[in-house]
Amino acid sequence: MISDLAQDAQNDAKGSAGDKHETALSMMHLEQEKLNQKLVEILEQKNIVDKIDADAIHSKVALGSLIQTDDMLFYISTALPKIQLENKTIIAVSSLSPLGSQLLGKRLHDEVVINSNRFQIKAIE
Repeated sequence: MISDLAQDAQNDAKGSAGDKHETALSMMHLEQEKLNQKLVEILEQKNIVDKIDADAIHSKVALGSLIQTDDMLFYISTALPKIQLENKTIIAVSSLSPLGSQLLGKRLHDEVVINSNRFQIKAIE
């Protein structure tokens, strides 16, 4: 999409002039900037996911840990949409989020409280 916008802007610049052209060109540049920012965010998320060792065994919560609490499953990685797996909902939580940062370093049976919600760690995988 970024490449297409750059191509469109270049082609449009060859044959147009006037206020409408300048407005269209500005709109294309704004859209290109938004797409570039989104690309940077996605690449940052990919870098975090690439650091996860899927084979690691965790005795305490770390990047890549799957944490079971009383009634929820959390995966410490990057903020992602809910994951449905074998009739279970897994919430992917960024380690930089309030919940993720409180969970980091916790061990089995430790508790964290976020917004008056208490989560006790029942399992760490």
